[in-house]
Amino acid sequence: MRIEARNLSFSVRGKTLLQDVSLAVQPGETLALVGPNGSGKSTLMRLLSGLAKPSNGEVLLADQPLASLTRREIAQRIAIVEQQADTAERITARSVVELGRTPWLSALKPWSSEDTQMVDKALHTVDMEGFARREWATLSGGERQRLHIARALAQRPGLLLLDEPTNHLDIHHQLSILNCIRNLQVTTVVALHDLNQALTCDRVAVLSHGRLVAIGAPGEALDPETVSGIFGIKARWVRDGEGADPFLSFQLA
Repeated sequence: MRIEARNLSFSVRGKTLLQDVSLAVQPGETLALVGPNGSGKSTLMRLLSGLAKPSNGEVLLADQPLASLTRREIAQRIAIVEQQADTAERITARSVVELGRTPWLSALKPWSSEDTQMVDKALHTVDMEGFARREWATLSGGERQRLHIARALAQRPGLLLLDEPTNHLDIHHQLSILNCIRNLQVTTVVALHDLNQALTCDRVAVLSHGRLVAIGAPGEALDPETVSGIFGIKARWVRDGEGADPFLSFQLA
């Protein structure tokens, strides 16, 4: 599912958080959003998801204005995992993931075996099958994050938005989740702090002070000069062995 932002701007109480951002993500593509804290990544995510309305500009989902869709129609097309997501304490892990099927249920289409299979698959994808009966209050931050991702996967969206999905995860589950995202047949926008993780995405968009300063193939958008200037560090390419993919190395300026 294609999504496009046209000249998006967003202000709160006179403060501009995002200014004149335009980009398009093609069906099946994974776009990484990177930038310093406060650069506008989370704001852009909320605008793309319809959770916030732009001060100027518009979002098009499959060439249709997002503003023209109902919340249910948006939920059937877009799933978002935010950095901070509230969930009732007295609910099981499986029930959290089952909530992802809500946009597809109605009086004419009650819960079915297909919904059960989707929830089972989502739990398996994030390696949480063994936690299905656990209460939310007993889970760690990393376990909760994996369940939020599973809930989004159970939603079966055409567009998946992930705001810092690897926060609270150990390195094994960071790599597992990112590998899962790459293999999904779904358009994905993922905000990341780790620039080397962003290198594994199809394209990278770099934000700074609410503006889009670079977008393109990872090696182009994340060239050391751009990274150094935006983050106030010294960055350089490192190749660990012959034939290995280069990665970014950093040190204080």
